[in-house]
Amino acid sequence: MKQALVIIDMQEIFFTEPQNFLYQKEQLLHNINSLIGLARLNKMPIIFIQHTDQQDSDEMAKGKYAWELHKGLNREQADIVIEKITWDAFYKTELEETLNELGIEQLVFAGAQTEFCLDTTMRNAYSKGFQQNLLVKGTHSTLDSALFSAEDIIKHHESVWNNRFVQICTLKEI
Repeated sequence: MKQALVIIDMQEIFFTEPQNFLYQKEQLLHNINSLIGLARLNKMPIIFIQHTDQQDSDEMAKGKYAWELHKGLNREQADIVIEKITWDAFYKTELEETLNELGIEQLVFAGAQTEFCLDTTMRNAYSKGFQQNLLVKGTHSTLDSALFSAEDIIKHHESVWNNRFVQICTLKEI
């Protein structure tokens, strides 16, 4: 089964602005870079999804530092970058077309934020026929909300997703 690694919204805003620090951001970055290394070993296409606000005054408007993909990611020139304007990486983007052109049957997801862009994109991927997807534990994160800690948000979403929208595994299992 041909796979692609889809890394969502790993942007500078989550690493440089304390009010937006992702939960366990350093471990998250390490885990995602390990996943990238594994993908390269297996000649798996790597697709970075980059949230792009539409208003020039917004924090994540194209060209602003907060919008840039995080400098600590092990990116290469051949990696694919797709900009999105909503929580759904398929909405008004070339993601589905790109996956079909590459003959991709299974997606391996990682990134931020757990309950927003990652959740929305994973569910839509399932609805679009990508129904055997994977999520590696420790490769996604979020922020604390007014009601729940980031850790609780992650645990809750993993319990909902596992064996429904994705199969959750470890780096060693993948």
